[in-house]
Amino acid sequence: MALQRTYLDWNATAPLSEVARLAMVEAFSLPGNASSVHSEGRAARAAVEKARRQVAALVGAESAHVTFTSGATEASNHVLTPDYRMGRAPVMVSRLYASAIEHPAIREGGRFAPEQVTEVPVTPAGIVDLAALETLLANHDPASGLPMVAVMLVNNETGIIQPVAEAAVLAHKYRGLMVVDAVQAAGRIALDINALDADFLIISSHKIAGPKGIGALISRGEVLMPKPLIRGGGQEKGHRSGTENFHAIIGFGAAAEVMSEQLESRNARIGAFRDGLEQAMLQAAPDVIIHGAAGPRVANTSFFTLPGLKAETGQIAFDLEGIALSAGSACSSGKVGQSHVLTAMGLSSEVGGLRISLGPETTQADIEKAISAFGKIAGRRKLPGRAA
Repeated sequence: MALQRTYLDWNATAPLSEVARLAMVEAFSLPGNASSVHSEGRAARAAVEKARRQVAALVGAESAHVTFTSGATEASNHVLTPDYRMGRAPVMVSRLYASAIEHPAIREGGRFAPEQVTEVPVTPAGIVDLAALETLLANHDPASGLPMVAVMLVNNETGIIQPVAEAAVLAHKYRGLMVVDAVQAAGRIALDINALDADFLIISSHKIAGPKGIGALISRGEVLMPKPLIRGGGQEKGHRSGTENFHAIIGFGAAAEVMSEQLESRNARIGAFRDGLEQAMLQAAPDVIIHGAAGPRVANTSFFTLPGLKAETGQIAFDLEGIALSAGSACSSGKVGQSHVLTAMGLSSEVGGLRISLGPETTQADIEKAISAFGKIAGRRKLPGRAA
């Protein structure tokens, strides 16, 4: 008899929602190219624009300012560039200031050269150090070009909510641009690009139960825009050429609309599950370290370290118990290594973390299974003074 699986890795990817799936199935009946002017093309264009409005509504933006991409990584590489245009006039961005806990898609610097990227430290609590950021910006040479600041809204490993609006105030004080990776925030906390004072937001469909392979770069306006990463036929108003990933866009829009609804009640339910899980973990293993527990976190994420248990060993052990979770983030083609987030928080390179992330379909039975598995795995650890 096959082991019944329990999926607790929603931060890596959310299972495709039925609403998104049905929207995509319906879209398969539309044969036209959204760039064509005949009736079939206009029908396809109308469907794309509806999805654009749905995605924009999720983040409080204007639909005209949503550019669809192949995902958050492409959106990051699009926006992270020294080359901007204000109308037709070129504008130079000379340095990227990115927090030490950013996703690799941001940490790699996009189209900036490595020597143009400066890391902004975080506190031991895993929150971007605003004082350090201001010092870096105060020392920025404005004659070389504008500064760009990149701070994620919710960390993908710890779930900690970052002070993005405060970072944006500093970025704009020094005439810079503010880029916000909102991938893990979308659908989990209320989003408003204007309230965040962000110039650009990045979101991803498959994190909100939409299809994989589609995301968006969302701007607050279009006066100052990055040089296109992909050029060609001029789709997406020239910001991102190439025939639109039509069916994925439709699914993305449907998922975005669902995730905009009932946010508070969904978070209350998921948060109660997460808190109950963590309480049981602490009872089973009082030495467990729950990273970020004392700070502001999204309701669905628990990132923890069990002393004496390597992250990769723990991930395999949970998998054998029928539970899918992550050792850190799932962004490196299945690789399990040291968490750069924990390192940035000042923890030893020997410390590894396991991440449980919940979703709207998580049940009490899932939590009970995770608690049972945690107890077994914690009891098998090799701790100092304990016989193997």
